Amino acid sequence: MSPHPLRIIHCVRSPVGGTIRHIHDLAIAQAKAGHSVGVVCDSTTGSDFDVAILERMRPHLALGITRFAIQRHLTIQDLTGGLTLYRNVKALRPDVLHGHGAKGGAYVRGIGTLLRLQGLDVVRVYCPHGGSLHYDPNRFEGRVYHLLERVQARLTDGLVFVSDYERAAYETKVLPPHEPVRVIYNGLNDAEFDPVRPGPDARDFIYVGMLRDLKGPDLFIEAIYNLGLRRAAPVSAYIIGEGPDRPRYERMIADLGLGEQITFLGALPARKAFEMGRALVVPSRAEAMPYIVLEAMAAEVPLLATRVGGIPEVFGRHAGRLVEPGDSHRLASAMGEMLDAPELARALARDLRNAMADRFSATVMSSRITDLYHLLRGQEPHPFEGVAASPVLSKHSEPKSILARPSKP
Repeated sequence: MSPHPLRIIHCVRSPVGGTIRHIHDLAIAQAKAGHSVGVVCDSTTGSDFDVAILERMRPHLALGITRFAIQRHLTIQDLTGGLTLYRNVKALRPDVLHGHGAKGGAYVRGIGTLLRLQGLDVVRVYCPHGGSLHYDPNRFEGRVYHLLERVQARLTDGLVFVSDYERAAYETKVLPPHEPVRVIYNGLNDAEFDPVRPGPDARDFIYVGMLRDLKGPDLFIEAIYNLGLRRAAPVSAYIIGEGPDRPRYERMIADLGLGEQITFLGALPARKAFEMGRALVVPSRAEAMPYIVLEAMAAEVPLLATRVGGIPEVFGRHAGRLVEPGDSHRLASAMGEMLDAPELARALARDLRNAMADRFSATVMSSRITDLYHLLRGQEPHPFEGVAASPVLSKHSEPKSILARPSKP
């Protein structure tokens, strides 16, 4: 148990996908270490699958789960929602406010600043999880969001990035950080490193993830169509997941005449989903550090992914096998190569699993993040919480700046 128990609140807009998986693992590990933890998130998003993740967290959260409507884009409702959240958070007397994603980060930094102005000792930690960093800095929307990030940087005590790519994107699109920084990979639990084999109903390929264009389901569908034009036998696939664009993808499949080849299964636990295919395709246009890639590699599932975000960091020496994003023809060619050489795909899957086993641990992830909280508060980390901790600082930070509380409002 921690000698310095903290009151920690995690805030995220939409409790879906890899971000809520990240918060789930982190919050439970922190609660087991003796900290009081709470979660704040949107009440209007999240499938039954995502809500089930929240409910699994609830028994561990001494500070509970607070849900209210949080819009994706900036609206006037943010003012009333922020006031509601401020009152709830203040009553919980937090030591740490940890914002996940652009909206979660904005709320915790604004509210944390108000609490500090009232003399409360609270640190403000921000993890983008891609978020506003996915926007093009040359377009108006990107310029607006990156300007807001620069403004909020003065209200940030510590930054956590889930990949070196994410940190580099922040430095390039926002500014070089002056607050303490950690690059901490998402982590998996030990049981997730047990291999998963295809089940009796497995199809050639599966897509697993959010059904929105950023993740590339449309490219997956186009690649299946293009692949079918090149091969004598039809190619079969499952699309597993939920999201706002599902009706459009269903129409796309019907228009291309792929109704018998591609079937939607809804959201499933990752390891159950892996049983449904002989290979996983991750056709994302943008990512930070996707859990589905880590989960597939740990389960020894043959994997084809695009060269985006932190994925090349995970693939290491095999990064040359990644596909350039946004090109369904190249994706189809790579998928065809996997069909023609299944043994090679399985051998690569074994190699990737062996290479990642000691780099992506949920225990290490939680330890390093909680260690950062302690250091920001001027406390020595507990030896068990600080397992494998390595202080990764901004190049503009001196080591003493972590131990001394930043002089920010």
